[in-house]
Amino acid sequence: MEELELLLKQVYGTSLDPNLSQDIIQKIEQSKAGFPRYQAWSEQDVILITYGDSVLSDELMPLQSLHQFLREYLSGLVSSVHILPFFPFSSDDGFSVIDYYQVNYNLGDWSDVAKLNQDFELMFDLVMNHCSRQSLWFNDFVNGSGEGLDYFVESDPSLDYSAVTRPRTSPLIVDVYTRQGLKHVWATFSDDQIDLNFANPKVLLAFVDIFLFYLKHGARFIRLDAVAFVWKVLGTNCIHLPQTHAIVKLLRWVMEQLDPNMV
Repeated sequence: MEELELLLKQVYGTSLDPNLSQDIIQKIEQSKAGFPRYQAWSEQDVILITYGDSVLSDELMPLQSLHQFLREYLSGLVSSVHILPFFPFSSDDGFSVIDYYQVNYNLGDWSDVAKLNQDFELMFDLVMNHCSRQSLWFNDFVNGSGEGLDYFVESDPSLDYSAVTRPRTSPLIVDVYTRQGLKHVWATFSDDQIDLNFANPKVLLAFVDIFLFYLKHGARFIRLDAVAFVWKVLGTNCIHLPQTHAIVKLLRWVMEQLDPNMV
């Protein structure tokens, strides 16, 4: 608990919500029942990385085909499977997530993921920096009400963003027409991938919930996609800022409360 409080202070400083740590603890406690236990990972772990539809057949859904292929040809050779984002998405090969809690119906469903997990350990991507502009959260932002109302980074296009490190050449600040009028939001990767505002503690809490959901659904390994960009301070390069590293450490702390052998 003391370590959690320290990490939260590194993220939010004097603006820290005193209830935030208790909210995180409560989510962890709710996740503990029936949680699997893992052996320590080592050089014996061999992880295959694949898209959910890399192996196809006429008779089976893609995740079922993948499972059949792995079981038939790679059993005993591969211990774990990293399924690249298999959630509903709108662009970027799955990395523009519409719904973090659902399996893309074109690939299968959570029961297919669970069956795959019976034979192989799993790695999921947690796409943290941004979500799809087709997500319900962004729809809330556009409509001016709902959970996602204040989940995004609004910006003034007249300011100087030249110091910001960019992984793409698309415009950093994009226009959005909302019920409240024209707004400008931060989009590090593309105008379909709108950056989430981790300066809002509700966003952090939402991702702790998603993180725990993935662990409960069989992910022994979690890859934090685009995590280096999650904290923005104008005038800096907005990559690998101290608050970002504190958020990564916080998620590691959350994981260790369940099983330190997860990665």
